[in-house]
Amino acid sequence: MVMGFSIALIVFSLLLMLLVLMHKGKGGGLSDMFGGGMQSSVGGSSVAERNLDRITVVVSLLWFACIVVLGLLMKLD
Repeated sequence: MVMGFSIALIVFSLLLMLLVLMHKGKGGGLSDMFGGGMQSSVGGSSVAERNLDRITVVVSLLWFACIVVLGLLMKLD
């Protein structure tokens, strides 16, 4: 059980990193340094950006749930 949630946590962590990096930069800073200041074809429409936001929130909630379940499983063992 612990191994399954550990694998799920790794998968959700990698997916969350990818989703966060796909967001369009809102201002200056590190996002401009890595090309976020240029116009990107990924975040062109507001509908796509809203869907990306929703997917990111869902994945982050699943990531958090995996951490809580793993913590409870480790405490019970």
